[in-house]
Amino acid sequence: MDKPNNDKRFDRSKGKDGRTNFFKPKSDAKPALPKRTQKPKKEAAPAKAAKASDEIRLNKYIANSGACSRRDADIYIQSGNVKVNGAVVTEMGYKVKPGDVVNFDGSLITPERKEYVLLNKPKNFSTSGDEEKGSNNVLDLVRSSGVPNLKPVGRMDKTTTGLLLFTNDNDMVVKFGKPNQKSPKIYQVSLDRNLKFEDLEKISGGVTLDEHRLFVDEISYVEGEPKTEIGLKLRTANVKVVRAIFEQFKYNVLKIDRVSFAGLTKKNLPRGNWRFLTEQEVINLRNG
Repeated sequence: MDKPNNDKRFDRSKGKDGRTNFFKPKSDAKPALPKRTQKPKKEAAPAKAAKASDEIRLNKYIANSGACSRRDADIYIQSGNVKVNGAVVTEMGYKVKPGDVVNFDGSLITPERKEYVLLNKPKNFSTSGDEEKGSNNVLDLVRSSGVPNLKPVGRMDKTTTGLLLFTNDNDMVVKFGKPNQKSPKIYQVSLDRNLKFEDLEKISGGVTLDEHRLFVDEISYVEGEPKTEIGLKLRTANVKVVRAIFEQFKYNVLKIDRVSFAGLTKKNLPRGNWRFLTEQEVINLRNG
């Protein structure tokens, strides 16, 4: 696995104004045991039933099928909309055994392998189900992955570019849809005019949007670029928040490019291309 690569467009060196630029333009075999005197062989034990490890909680089974999240699955179970082997199951914590037949809201479901696809999104592609005028759906770009039921993690309008994660793991979609997240996202923002230093300082201290306080991890001018180019590090995956921050200070946002998502970068991923995440990257996302 490639280690996360810091984007070299952003710089942490001291600028002329004395402020730190946080962003840079970016087989172990066991030894044999001594032989012992052989004892009479015991009769073979009868075949054991399926191990508990082969069983899976019903709500997780449903979520793994891509039907809904675990939380929503609990609601369907309690409402009597789930059958196992033809019998309605309302018991919370019920475990599905190998070979069980599960019907969810009238349809047969089966768990599917969880896949995670990272796209470097180009312009004129939208995550909206109702395509914006003059744009196509981002799902067209990852269809060649062959993974069914992929969903984008978060939303992007047609003008926003950069990293966009797709998965058939509903729990992951819900995780990154929450407002309070641990993992950082880095954006490069292009404004219609130079960002005043005093406004940069104010944004650095956090802003209030819709009566909610939003903390900004880091903000800086992009090294070697006009002061219309800003690097912004936030915990949210909501791109609308990025735009709202600058609009609150009367700046028009011309372009937003997400250059890092929860430790994932655009390294070796040209615009319009996608790749599968490695096993370690998935573990990092789950723990982030």
